[in-house]
Amino acid sequence: MLANLDFRPQHFDERDTTNALSNAMGAAWLRCFSRGWRRLRCLSLVLLLVLSVYMYLWLTVKRRSQNQDYGGTDSMYANEVINSLLRNQTFSRDQVCNHPYLDPFEPSIMKFYRDVGSLRCSEDGNWIKVNNGTFWIDKEARLRHGKISCQYAPIYRKDEDHFRVGDKKSFDNEVISAPADVIQVSCQSGLFGAKYSNVHTTVAYNREVHERVNKASYDQLYMPLNVLMFGFDSVSRNTWLRTLPKTHKYFTEHLKGIVLKGYNIVGDGTPQALLPILTGQTEIELPEARRGKPDAKVVDGHPWIWNDFKKSGYMTQWGEDMCWIGTFNLRMLGFDKQPVDHFWRPYCQASEGLHKYNKPFCLGSERRHKVMMEWVKDGFQMYQNRLKFIFAFHSEYSHEDSSTLSWADDDLLGMLKYLEENNYLNNTMLILMSDHGARFHAVRESMQGKYEERMPYFSFRFPTWFQKKYPSEFKAFKNNANRLTTPFDIHETFRDMMKFENKPSENEKLPRGMSLFKPIPKHRSCTDADISPHWCACLGWNIVSATDPITKKAAASIVDFMNSLTEKFRSKCHSLSLKLIKSAMVMQSNPYIARFLGSADVDGRVPKESKGAVDKSALYQITLQTTPGDGVFETTVKHFASVDKFVISEREISRINKYGSAANCVYNDAPHLRQYCYCK
Repeated sequence: MLANLDFRPQHFDERDTTNALSNAMGAAWLRCFSRGWRRLRCLSLVLLLVLSVYMYLWLTVKRRSQNQDYGGTDSMYANEVINSLLRNQTFSRDQVCNHPYLDPFEPSIMKFYRDVGSLRCSEDGNWIKVNNGTFWIDKEARLRHGKISCQYAPIYRKDEDHFRVGDKKSFDNEVISAPADVIQVSCQSGLFGAKYSNVHTTVAYNREVHERVNKASYDQLYMPLNVLMFGFDSVSRNTWLRTLPKTHKYFTEHLKGIVLKGYNIVGDGTPQALLPILTGQTEIELPEARRGKPDAKVVDGHPWIWNDFKKSGYMTQWGEDMCWIGTFNLRMLGFDKQPVDHFWRPYCQASEGLHKYNKPFCLGSERRHKVMMEWVKDGFQMYQNRLKFIFAFHSEYSHEDSSTLSWADDDLLGMLKYLEENNYLNNTMLILMSDHGARFHAVRESMQGKYEERMPYFSFRFPTWFQKKYPSEFKAFKNNANRLTTPFDIHETFRDMMKFENKPSENEKLPRGMSLFKPIPKHRSCTDADISPHWCACLGWNIVSATDPITKKAAASIVDFMNSLTEKFRSKCHSLSLKLIKSAMVMQSNPYIARFLGSADVDGRVPKESKGAVDKSALYQITLQTTPGDGVFETTVKHFASVDKFVISEREISRINKYGSAANCVYNDAPHLRQYCYCK
């Protein structure tokens, strides 16, 4: 069965087969009527051919219906599904990692996406306009409502979970300099007219920050460029093409942006994607910060890359929406002190109470995602001639439903055009990105969805002059776009911007993180990049039967392992039992990797291969459902056949359906166990 997975380019297509049979029938029919003395025999053959075609189509439909969940005992069609993932993909001998080609518009995938139309907010435009650290009453609001009088109050960060409101002041006709990045405004027209209440944000003038950045000298920086990183949660490279087509076209064709086609995640969830980018380390390697853990501390002490940029004279700006499940707040203790110069979290907290009074995803007449984009634009305006590190991450649309991400396409395109037309991109490294593909959406349970989760969208765009000033770095970057890359590499790329070190490695082993401004070798593997097999999209998998004895033993071991994690909380959490094995796969290595031993000649042109390289262990990826609670988990487990032992790591267990409030009983004591706990 393993031999069924062919890593060569696949050309099988049922439409091609049907067309060939149709052509054959037509040719046979013409021959019949061109030879009068054999018409009866020819007609018989044509009828037999027609019957064969119908039998072929009937068997195909039946086979698909039996295997639509990829969990049936007949694995032939499932292997064809995997082969279809690799169709048009050529595995080269000189590049170890080859990500599969996945058609973004494959019909079986497009059924998970729908047209959501446009997002329409309140027709009564917001009464307050905000821009570049100032705000005022909109002229259009005055025309609609007559005389308007307002009060405003600044909102400040108190701590990670609270904000405080300052003293109120009145205003009517003047343009006001915002006393803080967040302001609360209430207005009324006349004595008994319409009322307006909202929370607004901008990048307010901060004298301390301006004095610091104005004193900075950028002479020591290797690449004195702004960094703008704008991302969406849970967006694979293909989902970006499906839902943000206008932005992608403008970014790649007009701005000449470069998409990393070999970008691979290194862990499960947003923290495992952003921590390596922002700190260069994994959560396990960093000081303990998880809620409920002994000696856990806030994350202030982590080696954040924005602190390095700040020391180099940059203004720093970071924000994410959905602050109630913040990347560094849901499971972790968050920050004690404000981590950057301009922080989105106080606005997120102050405005979320207004969501229930507005249309979904709106604040008054403004789409909430556009408010974040305007905040980014304000950062460029407020610090026009000084360097900036800005990272904005939006989750509301794509975290739950990939289809609604299309609402952001026009506004993201508009932001890029604004930055380009106002010359802000002439000194900016622009990054459009995501943390990972869909984790909880329905598409995640398809074979292609599994691969797409591991291959998020990540792209860079440099100023037009960059190639001439940094020719070798630009060439390396272009080549690296097709190599295996990871979040660790993004961190090293940032470090190279500040201080480029082109020293050869004294260690033959490749470093885990490699700057994209330096050549990444073709022989880099997932092992080199510290990507576990569970997340490595370079690997091929073959379907195995859910009734296979090893599969059943592996599934039982997984459930036992999860129960061991919640054992201390058995008074609160049910002991889980195996309800269903939804699918199971065994890893098939790239055959060139398995056979390649090195070069047989001094020039490295002739490969030396073994006749057979056998791994005495096997990796199984199993998707199973447990009871009670109907949790669905995807797990990679290693099986050592010689001792019939299974090895499981908590890092390689993914909960792929929602658990909602079912785990609230351990929310405070052990939030890291929520995916395994079904409360009694």
